[in-house]
Amino acid sequence: MPLRYWLFVLLTLGLTAFVGYGTYRTALLLRTWRPDRNILLLPGENLARLGLILLCVGLGLLSGLAPAQLGWRWGAVAAQILGGSVAGAALAVVFYAITRWIVAAGGERFYSPTVLEIIVPRSQAEFWAVAAVMLSVVLLEELLFRSLLLGGLLPILPAPLLILAGGLLFGVMHSPQGVWGMAGAGPAGIGLGLLFLAAGSLLLPFVAHYITNMLQVWLALRLESTARAN
Repeated sequence: MPLRYWLFVLLTLGLTAFVGYGTYRTALLLRTWRPDRNILLLPGENLARLGLILLCVGLGLLSGLAPAQLGWRWGAVAAQILGGSVAGAALAVVFYAITRWIVAAGGERFYSPTVLEIIVPRSQAEFWAVAAVMLSVVLLEELLFRSLLLGGLLPILPAPLLILAGGLLFGVMHSPQGVWGMAGAGPAGIGLGLLFLAAGSLLLPFVAHYITNMLQVWLALRLESTARAN
């Protein structure tokens, strides 16, 4: 492999470590601090996320790999959107059902709703703003975990190892949501990795991931509205 590829590997791992450290610090901060606005809509957060997205794209270009290797192709768009929507809806329903059961059985010992609470919209207008911003949230995670860490490392590591390691890492990155947040995100990360390899495209896991996140937000909003009404 050329030198530029190994530089890509080094910088991608460094970026992953940076994002992981940021997640760890966020988990610590949320134990004692609550933002007075929806955290997804903070200008600084969105500028930082945009910068990371551009960095991921730049790393993909640095790798010298073909766009198809990184999942940057859009064949069978309608089928991928449909398949991703079905997979995302199924994942959201399963995760929601298990989360409700875990919270009912053990309170917040295994799952912290803090992250979901601070991104739940407070109005219909805010819901659509969150829906728009969520596109960049999911795009960043899919570029890093599926495009770079899976597609980008396939030339040097076997797919099963990358899928399992990626799922584990994806779970750890959800540490602010508690033990179940990590345990649930891990298999989800493995599933998204399998979708990426099956489609050879980032579009399928992106749609599935986005639908899952937005359905979780919508269900949390409905639950909150019902609780206020009662």
